Amino acid sequence: MNAVILSKNEFEIIKDSLQEMKQHLKNITSPAEHFVNNDQFVKLMGISSRTAQVWRDENKIGFSQEGKKIYYRMSDIEKFLDKHYIAAAEETNHSD
Repeated sequence: MNAVILSKNEFEIIKDSLQEMKQHLKNITSPAEHFVNNDQFVKLMGISSRTAQVWRDENKIGFSQEGKKIYYRMSDIEKFLDKHYIAAAEETNHSD
């Protein structure tokens, strides 16, 4: 049997990747409304925790809160993105 030796950092990267894949598969296969926690939301949107707080304070995004835990519905995130969507201008063909 061959053994593979990983550094702790490499192991953590693989573990995190597997966790993300697990979460993604859960999102795809779950028939019920799916929620993400604040850490997942911040990572998904590429924003800071402070920006997420501002969006909540300004009622830009719906959320649920139990104690200090905050959750977002994926459908609310999609609505938020749709509301702020800016369509690309149609390309014109300049064949002179």
